[in-house]
Amino acid sequence: MTEGEWRDARVLWEYHQLNHELRVCSAGIGLGSHDLGVAAEAARLFHAGLFPVLVFSGASTPTTYGRFPCGEAVHYRQHAVSLGVPEDAILVEPTAVNTGQNIERSRALLQQAGIMVSSVLLISKPYMERRAYATCRKVWPDADPVCASERVPLEDYLQRIGDSRMVIDMMVGDVQRIIEYPPRGYAVPQPVPDDVLAAYHRLIRAGFTTRLLPNTS
Repeated sequence: MTEGEWRDARVLWEYHQLNHELRVCSAGIGLGSHDLGVAAEAARLFHAGLFPVLVFSGASTPTTYGRFPCGEAVHYRQHAVSLGVPEDAILVEPTAVNTGQNIERSRALLQQAGIMVSSVLLISKPYMERRAYATCRKVWPDADPVCASERVPLEDYLQRIGDSRMVIDMMVGDVQRIIEYPPRGYAVPQPVPDDVLAAYHRLIRAGFTTRLLPNTS
């Protein structure tokens, strides 16, 4: 990657993170992905007393099957239990394949368990906070969302994941979804500053396009 591409990637990285002040919520939801750090952060926040019950949501996708062949939520649960989260504090939703389904199906699972939810702590990859927030506001308007993720520099994160291009492709794709999804009814609108738009378009021109939605420019 060029120095300019690194600069643009950092702009998107910082944009995607909301830096919410964390507070106690009715439940936590660990959003499935390729990143096992989500489960570790969820365990840390559980032990900090920020929620009494934790839902892990996620099936296997082409991106994650190699890492989590039993499904994202199942592997997340195993990792959280290994970090001391009690098994009876975890619910598993193993079918969701996108963020809207993560939230909708977690909501249904909590309702089935008789757990009253007025606020939810959404735990995600660092570069998924904003889209998770926008999605939750749309599909679960009665729950007040707070977003959290592992606090880590971009370079350290990329080194741990081991696939810089995949992560940057995903960051570009998430900016596109933040722009495109509100008109489709999938999320509430989010501001996209000019510097973020400029970085987004430069990275597309540089070829970071594998996570773009089909049939859009």
